[in-house]
Amino acid sequence: MSETFRRTWPYVISSLLFIVFLANYFHKKKKKSNCARNERNSRLPPGRRGWPIVGDSINWYNAVASSHPPRFVEKQVQRFGKIFSCSLFGKWAVVSADPAFNRFVMQNEGKLFQSSYPKSFRDLVGKNGVITAQGEQQRKLHSIASNMMRLDKLKCHFLQDIQIVMKQIVTNLLHNQVVLLQDVCRKVAINLMVNQLLGVSSESEVNEIAQLFSDFADGCLSVPINLPGFPYHKAMKARESIISKINRTMEIQRRESSVAIGNGVLGRLLEEESMNDDAVADFIINLLFAGNETTAKTMLFAVYFLTQCPRAMKQLLDEQQRLRSERGGEMLNWQDYKAMPFTQCVIDETLRLGGIAIWLMREAKEEVEYQDYIIPKGSFVVPFLSAVHLNENVYEDPLSFNPWRWMKPENQEKRNWRSSPYFAPFGGGGRFCPGAELARLQIALFLHYFLTTFRWRQLKEDQMSFFPSARLVNGFQIQLTKVWHHPTSIQ
Repeated sequence: MSETFRRTWPYVISSLLFIVFLANYFHKKKKKSNCARNERNSRLPPGRRGWPIVGDSINWYNAVASSHPPRFVEKQVQRFGKIFSCSLFGKWAVVSADPAFNRFVMQNEGKLFQSSYPKSFRDLVGKNGVITAQGEQQRKLHSIASNMMRLDKLKCHFLQDIQIVMKQIVTNLLHNQVVLLQDVCRKVAINLMVNQLLGVSSESEVNEIAQLFSDFADGCLSVPINLPGFPYHKAMKARESIISKINRTMEIQRRESSVAIGNGVLGRLLEEESMNDDAVADFIINLLFAGNETTAKTMLFAVYFLTQCPRAMKQLLDEQQRLRSERGGEMLNWQDYKAMPFTQCVIDETLRLGGIAIWLMREAKEEVEYQDYIIPKGSFVVPFLSAVHLNENVYEDPLSFNPWRWMKPENQEKRNWRSSPYFAPFGGGGRFCPGAELARLQIALFLHYFLTTFRWRQLKEDQMSFFPSARLVNGFQIQLTKVWHHPTSIQ
């Protein structure tokens, strides 16, 4: 008990201080626009203020840290409707569980709304990253990222590299080994991202970056206290080390004149010479963060849901074993990937139930009129995507893992994650995730190699939590059993 307390107390204190810090910060900002808002308050979405200063921040935190993040939102929707207002972190917020309004916010990125993140997050991901950049700079960076992960590049440059990494990691797992699958998936994801972004394949260096990145991610939503013992301090130190490694890799590639397509995204960035070194480092960190979080957690949640649904597990395994048998142990090709219809249903259902981007953080750049409502300039605007994904009026039996729902004709329009207002696991508009297709490819290949190589037994009960990031509380502890008649070896 004392050891657990010793390890977790900085995170508990940080979370509480973070709420107080944001409450105080936004309370000061709110005073500047109070007069104008009060004049037109009658046209705000209905809602409540909650407690002074803190508002509904504690109720909000309790919900997003649970296994059912929309809990707070659902209660307010019952009282006030799909678009409501409340006080979060000392700032007036408009929260939405309305698919049409959520899409309206995403489609007006950079026009009526802009991204809004806590100081700790901005400090860590950097001002030159595609996540936090605004305006023309954001559009430029997003275009670069999208171009580097086009479909033709997935087929030509990523497909084989991903499988090499998958096979190496799966091969190193042992028969009867007890693992935390959360750690395995994190290692897979960081290996993939480091390999594809930096061109680094050394196991020792990848492991070091993986540990640094774990510390980095833990501090992204922490109180910005830069003192030893606090997650923010540890995360900033990790950021410095990651940037140092990126800079060293850039120096090596320039010195050896080996900047080519095969040296990862970093090599192609240097070849284009369109950004300075600081901007390149922030850009790579942003892609590392976004790619690692989306890929690792979706891999983990997919196996978690499949473990609880033997019927889905069997159907997915049948599909993957057929492909493995047809290939005779050789690597899968693009046609094989496109011949995984049920696997794609499993990925979509995992993203619906356990999507990483459960809510977006935006700020109104100007006074916005929407239907009969007025959203004051500077208001915090929160499209709560998970509240739509888990809405019983949108999806039948929404809390059940049911990949077969995506095979029904009536759900095909909803399923278009590029444009559907009902299913937006990768966001939308100008900030639509540029690596969405790459993430899906990585997840599908992980499921192929993991399921055709192992069976497993869950050793400890577990549940999802989504704060400070999506995870399984106990790491999903399982014991692996290797399937000997399907050996995994590098071809």
